[in-house]
Amino acid sequence: MDAEELLWRYRGGERDFTTVDLSGFSLVSQDLIDIILNQGDLRKSNLTFAYLNRAQLVKTNLSNCKLSGSTLIRADLQGANLRDADLHGANLQSADFRGADMTWVNLIDANLMDADMRNVNLSGANLSGACLRAANFREEKRSYASNLRSAKLCRADLRNANMAGANLSKVDLSYANLTEANLKGVDLSGANLTGAKLTSAILTEANLHEAILPHADLSLCKLERAILTACDMTSVNLTKAIMSKIQLANTNLSHADLTDARMHNADLTRTLLCYAKMVRVELIEAHLAKTDLEDADLSSANLMRAEMSSASMIGANLTGAKMPDGRIYATI
Repeated sequence: MDAEELLWRYRGGERDFTTVDLSGFSLVSQDLIDIILNQGDLRKSNLTFAYLNRAQLVKTNLSNCKLSGSTLIRADLQGANLRDADLHGANLQSADFRGADMTWVNLIDANLMDADMRNVNLSGANLSGACLRAANFREEKRSYASNLRSAKLCRADLRNANMAGANLSKVDLSYANLTEANLKGVDLSGANLTGAKLTSAILTEANLHEAILPHADLSLCKLERAILTACDMTSVNLTKAIMSKIQLANTNLSHADLTDARMHNADLTRTLLCYAKMVRVELIEAHLAKTDLEDADLSSANLMRAEMSSASMIGANLTGAKMPDGRIYATI
């Protein structure tokens, strides 16, 4: 079957073209709403600006396919092969991509709002500027975690996205909006989160070892038991963040704002906190061995039972702070 025959039969009311071979054919700007192309072969086909709303593309081969500007709202692409496909600017709202192979796919400025991305392989994909609001990447079982390793998500809109358990190691999320996103247990090791907005995001038990986060907004974040060792967190905003049992050893938090942060049992071994704003921070039973707190503002902080005997406190402001022995610090 060629493209002309398919269009003729489609216009005659036929919709089921399961296992069809249309590899290399052009269907630019065609109306193919509700078409069934399950297990079809559309390799290297041109579907630019095509209308594929509610199309069934289960296990369809769309590798190297041109789909830029196409409309795939509520399309079913479970298990589809989209490797190296071009979906630049495509509308994929509420599409189902579960189990799809989307390695090296181009999703720049694509609309993936409310899309189901569970168990999707997006390693090496470019999602710069894409809208992923409320998209679901949630891990259900360890073997069903979405893989976005080394993907580009700079300036992407990920507000309210559910990415719990996903592999985001070495991902570029610079200046991305992750407000209220669920990132529980995600692997963000080596990720670039420069200037990212993570207000009220859930990062409980997440791994951000060696992540890059200068000027990121983590205010009101939940970071219990998270790993942020050897990170660049200069000038980060952590106001009112919940960080009990967080690991921050060897991390650079100079000039950071930790006002009203809760850091019970936090590990700040060899952490750099010079010039940090730590007003009313709770560091109860925190580990501050070899921590650099030079010129930090710890006024009214709670340091009850904290281990800080080897910390550098030169120039630090401890006015009104509760010291490890329970006494209130007062300047003479």
